[in-house]
Amino acid sequence: MNDSKTKKTANKKSKKNLPLKRVASNCLFALKTVWEGSPLYLIVYFASSIGYGLLGFLGDAYLLRKIVNAVQAGEDLTGAVRFLIVVAVVSIAFYVAMNYYWNVLSVRPTNRITANVEKMLFKKAREVELACYEDPEFYDKNVMAMEQARTRIWKVLNTADNLFNKLINLSANFILLIVIDPVLLLFAFFPFLLGIFRRIENRLSHDIEKAKKPVDRRGNYVRRTFYRGEFAKEMRMGSIWRVMLTDLEETYGEYKKIYRTYGFKKAVAAFLQRFGIDGVTIMGATLYSVWSAICVGYQNGGMAIGDCIVVIGSISSISYSLSNVIQNVAEFGEHAVFLEDVRTFLDYEPRVKGGVLTVPEDGGTLEVRDLSFGYKNSDRDALKNVSFTLKKGEKIALVGANGSGKTTLVKLLLRFYDPGEGGIYLDGVPASRYDLTSWRDSFGAVFQDYKLFAMTVKDNVLLRPEREGDRELVESALKKSGAWEKVESFEKGIDTNLTREFDDKGEVLSGGEAQKIALARIFAREAPFVQLDEPSSALDPIAEYKMFENMMNATEGKSVIFISHRLSSAVLADKVILLDGGEIAETGAHAELMKANGKYAQMFGRQAENYLGKGESVNG
Repeated sequence: MNDSKTKKTANKKSKKNLPLKRVASNCLFALKTVWEGSPLYLIVYFASSIGYGLLGFLGDAYLLRKIVNAVQAGEDLTGAVRFLIVVAVVSIAFYVAMNYYWNVLSVRPTNRITANVEKMLFKKAREVELACYEDPEFYDKNVMAMEQARTRIWKVLNTADNLFNKLINLSANFILLIVIDPVLLLFAFFPFLLGIFRRIENRLSHDIEKAKKPVDRRGNYVRRTFYRGEFAKEMRMGSIWRVMLTDLEETYGEYKKIYRTYGFKKAVAAFLQRFGIDGVTIMGATLYSVWSAICVGYQNGGMAIGDCIVVIGSISSISYSLSNVIQNVAEFGEHAVFLEDVRTFLDYEPRVKGGVLTVPEDGGTLEVRDLSFGYKNSDRDALKNVSFTLKKGEKIALVGANGSGKTTLVKLLLRFYDPGEGGIYLDGVPASRYDLTSWRDSFGAVFQDYKLFAMTVKDNVLLRPEREGDRELVESALKKSGAWEKVESFEKGIDTNLTREFDDKGEVLSGGEAQKIALARIFAREAPFVQLDEPSSALDPIAEYKMFENMMNATEGKSVIFISHRLSSAVLADKVILLDGGEIAETGAHAELMKANGKYAQMFGRQAENYLGKGESVNG
């Protein structure tokens, strides 16, 4: 226990103090991502930084010194005026060109870069196994990565841009300071010593954001319960809303604790930075310049009046630029810490992996051998030594009480998880040797907790881009699932949007209607295997039986595994498997199990009594 705690603390500490090499690697990763999206955009971005930096120096400190010293020396100002005109013309042309690029031409590459980032994240999110979503620590990192990736990559680019700009400006100003008086460099370099406080402040900012993440999720959940339609009925029954408000108040209390822990330290670090810049650098350099120009005098080796004015006028700008350089360097460290979450997520190697084989179009014999599986942090196995064979074209019904392992078995067959022991085989070949996409594409599935998207009926049925002939396929699938009569009544038919999240004229379906749309996915998919996890829970008994009859006819020649909470549908299966406590309690055809008068027969009899009435025969 102590070793685990020590390891966790060490990992947390190493996360906060990333090595310089890792900081550079993470920031280069961000720039590489931008480059992959649009190389030209990155080139223009940094080229503009150099241009802005040089023009800023020439039009500010250098021009001021040139004019004042010329006046003090009694020289002709023609050269200074000519220089001013050239700088002004070049600056105007440069700024107009850059504004046109940023406001007009950069729109497409910006969108391309953003899309590139999101595609990386979405692809990885689809690859990770379901177990990752059940791990709070991984889930928090996943959420952090999704939220931070796009913004942090742009922030790295912006920080690099600011750094380039300030370095160009500073390099020119440093040369000017050396020419005027090398002693001024002592004041100029002082802000570098303040970098440690900036690093501390950035680290504390990350700690605050990390500590807030689980609290944010809790608070956002409470807020959703008040405005999401799926919670509307329950929120109006009883006083659960009071409990929710109490939870929300507790989250605000957690925020106070977080800022009480980190806020004061962050404020001290910020104050020391500000005091060092204003009190030491700016004030010190100003006093030294005035003393050199007035007390020492130009004739005695002190500063010229023009040089003094330049120093007084530009030292705050130089100090500000130096502070920004330090801040930029520290910001790279801050960005790197957040990008570490992004890269950890992107570098994650899914444990459920596939091979190179392709599942045959006509499927084959699916075999489950001594399968055992337990969820993380659970003290018991959800499945224990489960074995059965699904022959080609066979229909199997999985039955059993809630928590008996039926849904877990379905998820394992789809390879959402890998079993702890035993295995799944297709024609004697382990499932792990088949390509993962090919394996899952060979299954048509409807889940107990199915979801409909805020898209058209057609898209919800196909779950893929439309191809030629798909409209007829969708209509046929809707007729088989029993949803066609409802969809046909819509003004736009299968092109009607579901939900009103993005369309005021979208259709809101009842539970049974929505389930029929989800069932249509099975009939629209050419797959040798079909899995249905309580697909008819929202249907009445008559509609359910009709749906299963349609399903059996439509899936002729396919291998089917279905879970149903009503055992009457199990009569249509070739074989029934009764799960109890994660183990197979009974297996056989419906008639065989009824004749055996075991657990299945008892469950079937109890359900039949609910429909027929006590004392009536199950056989009618």
